[in-house]
Amino acid sequence: MLKQNYPIVWDLDRFYLGGSSSSALQQHLDEVKVKLGNFEVNIKKLEVPTAVQEAKQISHTIEELRDVAVNLSEASAVIGCYLAQDTTDKKATLLQGEVGSLYARLSSLMNTIQQVFSKTEGTVWEELLKTDELSQFEFVLNEWRENASKMLSEKEEDLITTLEVDGYHAWGQLYDMLVGDIRIKITIDGEEKSLSVGQANNLSSSDKAEIRKESFEALELAWTEKEDFIAKALNHLAGFRLATYKKRGWDNVLEEPLSINRMKQDTLDAMWGAISKNKAPFVEYLNRKSAMLGEKAMHWYDLDAPVSSSTEKMDFQQGAEFILKHFKEFGPKLEEFSRHAFENGWIEAEDRPNKRPGGFCTGMPVSQESRIFMTYSGTMSNVSTLAHELGHAFHSYALRPVHWMNTRYAMGVAETASTFAEMIVADAAVRESKSTDEKIALLEDKIQRSVAFFMNIHARFLFETRFYEERKEGIVSATRLNELMEEAQREAYGDALDTVHPHFWASKLHFYITDVPFYNFPYTFGYLFSLSIYAKAKEEGTGFEEKYIALLQDTAVMSVEDLAMKHLQEDITEEAFWKKGIDLCIQDVQEFLQLTNAKG
Repeated sequence: MLKQNYPIVWDLDRFYLGGSSSSALQQHLDEVKVKLGNFEVNIKKLEVPTAVQEAKQISHTIEELRDVAVNLSEASAVIGCYLAQDTTDKKATLLQGEVGSLYARLSSLMNTIQQVFSKTEGTVWEELLKTDELSQFEFVLNEWRENASKMLSEKEEDLITTLEVDGYHAWGQLYDMLVGDIRIKITIDGEEKSLSVGQANNLSSSDKAEIRKESFEALELAWTEKEDFIAKALNHLAGFRLATYKKRGWDNVLEEPLSINRMKQDTLDAMWGAISKNKAPFVEYLNRKSAMLGEKAMHWYDLDAPVSSSTEKMDFQQGAEFILKHFKEFGPKLEEFSRHAFENGWIEAEDRPNKRPGGFCTGMPVSQESRIFMTYSGTMSNVSTLAHELGHAFHSYALRPVHWMNTRYAMGVAETASTFAEMIVADAAVRESKSTDEKIALLEDKIQRSVAFFMNIHARFLFETRFYEERKEGIVSATRLNELMEEAQREAYGDALDTVHPHFWASKLHFYITDVPFYNFPYTFGYLFSLSIYAKAKEEGTGFEEKYIALLQDTAVMSVEDLAMKHLQEDITEEAFWKKGIDLCIQDVQEFLQLTNAKG
């Protein structure tokens, strides 16, 4: 069989030929501005509905909103790709600012629409939602109405939205520029290299202890040199949020992220409660791993270290075939979709300078395609990341038949499809391992994800909630941020760590993402939620794929509690639900401990 040769650099010319200087892109943005201007004129004429006959007018407003939103999103997503692939692309940086201003105008119009709907008399509203034109949007429209009731006046919310461009989003963009400018000098095999942050981060999984330690220390030095600049960005980003929350009368800093995630506080408390009570096996795993590495206790820079000599590298082509093989065992649609993504240049994976760190998947709603970004170096962790991002892309694919209004799913369920895809690959890899060493390596890769979601993400959550409480009283210094991070890491890792990462707050992009606040706990939610879905998938075999797609299509039209009850028949406000998922992860730890004890 002829070996497939999948492109390792994505195809962006498919959208606008010529990159950030594309005349087609500028023409598209000009068209968006015209559409947005016309929409602004029409929204100024929007009146509070008083009769059921106005359903058609509301439907027309929704369609006009969809048209502006998807076209703006298309341009924004591609511009984001330009910046990710080359952080020195100054034209893309300017375009990003332009798109940010357009989004601010659109957000202001959405605020107006929600304010108008919130003033509709209750019985009229109920009748409107029964009409053919609006019944499919019942959940989202009710959510808009409820959100508007928690907001300030229309003029005040407009002012906040306008000020966000330069007083809020700009701080996140400044962070991206600061990080993009950093170069890490490291000696590898006698040769000094100048690496981007993303390239240096990839060395955390090197099989050479001296390289892991040197890259960690070089990164720490770089973050220390920039800490005051980055601390300023974080403080002002948080300060803007807190000032907005205070004006709206929101005392709980989690009110917005919980609302965005369509999640109850009881659900979040139950999840962290179950995790906090069941960390002992993962602490034991970390202790065993540090012993296997010849250390008395776990260092941060050894968390991703390989523990088995059988850990093999997979080039991009091998990694792609590995993913496709195991996706096919779950269902034909996931495999066919992912093969299409590989074959048609949807994935940017090349290891080269000037790329931003991390990985993401972004959707182009006009073209109905996605693009996946990462830096691939051949580790099993890279393969898992690739599967993760393909899961995101498949979620968008599953939602193709659904109206745009019903596709705007919350962060937690966004991470469900991605971690579910990761699990398919990781579980099958362990199952098919050909030796004890290989099984240990693959089990360890699975357990590393559990540690990431139960400990690393928990540390982020603890740090961020505590930082926000202190920020209410004033600026928090870089020194104090380091202290807060160290305290959070020691607590979240159950005192299993010797060396910690005090500048993690500076290194992690998620703290600076302004589109969504508290981008931490949704990962853990998605991981454990997808474990329940995966358990059902294993029970039912390939026939489960259609049910899985049905679940994904419901992710934007109900709360996470209702989603779990409808598709899993589970109450996720109870710790017992989360404990079942954690127990599955503990089984991996127990098998790892047994195998490594036997080897010892």
